[in-house]
Amino acid sequence: MSTDLFCEIIAGERPATMVHSDEVAVSFLDVRPVFKGHVLVVPRIHVETLADLADVGPFFERVQAMARAVEEGLQVAGTFVAMNNRVSQSVPHLHVHIVPRNKKDGLRGFFWPRTTYDSTEEAESYAELIGKSLS
Repeated sequence: MSTDLFCEIIAGERPATMVHSDEVAVSFLDVRPVFKGHVLVVPRIHVETLADLADVGPFFERVQAMARAVEEGLQVAGTFVAMNNRVSQSVPHLHVHIVPRNKKDGLRGFFWPRTTYDSTEEAESYAELIGKSLS
């Protein structure tokens, strides 16, 4: 078993402010939240990326329930739900950020620059390359 920070939290070896825990996932407050109430949902089993998670359904049921709970529990207008895979992944253990959001809360757009395709043909070529990799 890996000994990353989240595995240590799951094992009870490192403190965390727990929100919920069951046989599939553990949810706790981020120690450096974007906004107060920012929750991390991590699978109980150690996997590094989404591609490594064999059964995504039960995990994302927990993510969905937590997003709903953040909205209802904190009485916020919505949530920002995000995940990094390897690049910008601060801990090498799959985790989903659920950040409470309200209009005019100061968080603007995405955290990365945007671009455009040069043509419809270029966009279609990207779609085709990605689509071929699905099988």
